[in-house]
Amino acid sequence: MPTWTPWLCWAWPSPPLSCSAAVPTCCSWRSSGCSTHPWSTWDRPGWESQLLETGFLAIFLCPLWTLSRLPRWTPTSRIVLWGFRWLIFRIMLGAGLIKIRGDRCWWDLTCMDYHYETQPVPNPAAYFLHQSPWWVHRFETLSNHFLELVVPFFIFLGRRMCALHGALQLLFQAILILSGNLSFLNWLTMVPSFACFDDATLGFLFPSGPGGLKARVLQLQEDSVHGAQPPPKRSCVVRRVVHLALGLLLAWLSVPVVVNLLSPSQVMNTSFHPLRIVNTYGAFGSITRERTEVVLQGTASPNASAPDAEWQEYEFKCKPGGLWRRPCLLSPYHHRLDWLMWFAAFQGACSCLSTPSPQTYEQNEWILHLAGKLLANDAEAASLLALNPFAGRPPPRWLRGEHFRYKFSRLAGRHASDGKWWIRKRIGPYFPPVGLQDLRDYFRERGWPLPQPDSGAWAAEK
Repeated sequence: MPTWTPWLCWAWPSPPLSCSAAVPTCCSWRSSGCSTHPWSTWDRPGWESQLLETGFLAIFLCPLWTLSRLPRWTPTSRIVLWGFRWLIFRIMLGAGLIKIRGDRCWWDLTCMDYHYETQPVPNPAAYFLHQSPWWVHRFETLSNHFLELVVPFFIFLGRRMCALHGALQLLFQAILILSGNLSFLNWLTMVPSFACFDDATLGFLFPSGPGGLKARVLQLQEDSVHGAQPPPKRSCVVRRVVHLALGLLLAWLSVPVVVNLLSPSQVMNTSFHPLRIVNTYGAFGSITRERTEVVLQGTASPNASAPDAEWQEYEFKCKPGGLWRRPCLLSPYHHRLDWLMWFAAFQGACSCLSTPSPQTYEQNEWILHLAGKLLANDAEAASLLALNPFAGRPPPRWLRGEHFRYKFSRLAGRHASDGKWWIRKRIGPYFPPVGLQDLRDYFRERGWPLPQPDSGAWAAEK
């Protein structure tokens, strides 16, 4: 029996007179690919490849030429539906396997003791969830293993179990959205989960009156069962050939992905071909036990070493900084600079979303590039921040990076009573005080133009 519901869900936003959803979906996939190719200057986290794979499969959900919201002879291909199911299976199983192969805390069930505090950008709920009793964190870790290592196989156990898999994964992703700011990753992971539902499961979402979508779908299915169909048109034959070719392509590209899943040296968030149509996935294979932050500070003092030099802190839009500042609520949006600062803060620590490696400013040249921009009060760089203490003033003469260890304040404790969400302790300097002229050679060696302070801008504001 043909499955129509997923096509209806994707085509629903399209007005009756619009073109086929396949065309804009294809254009969207192509434009997304431009920002993830090796020549792109953007960082490329795992969900960029996931977005490409999801978008590529979405191209084949809808007929190419028809303008009808419910085309009679072109139901969604089972190959496309199983492509989405194969995607969610790899996402969840890959995430589960990388955990048990990566960090011992996933075995002793202590990872959730640290996760809420050390995740890239905590939200307000994470503050309270971190304070949960130890047995709650053990249950959370066990539940995570069940949802990522056991539930994915429900897809292959029949219609009801497949629908149960879809429901559990949607619930799991909703919980992750509520407990952290992981950009649009969890929202994106919900998309292939809908392919686990058939018309009978999702029928209640559609109008059921005479002439409604539900009645029309039932009629189409009844006609299909009784063979009340005209001979297939040439376009239908071409479409079937394209879907068959798609299935063969996905199977061929899945071979190295499956080998990677079975390998003890599994890698995550990796593509084995340039178009990133079938990829490996995973997250939080390692959990950091403490949170460190790089705090950027500037001063107008002519002598950076003077005891009376007043250092003022820059605030980012979402990452922890000020102790009294409430964690932000950002998902599904994403501040890339805040995430890069989280990665840069690791020093002899493990990154949860990529290969563990020590991080210092020597491994993150971009942070000195940012320092140069801030030393010139560059408007574009300042727009990425929540607070520029030198806005409307001459730019700072010196800028430095300080390394701090951050912890959530204890619920109902002394610091929380003072209104502090965070407490912190200085580790040491991340990079020493630098002036704009100190960075001249550094910028020239890398082919970067040296920012020039706009002395007229702040004078005009004044």
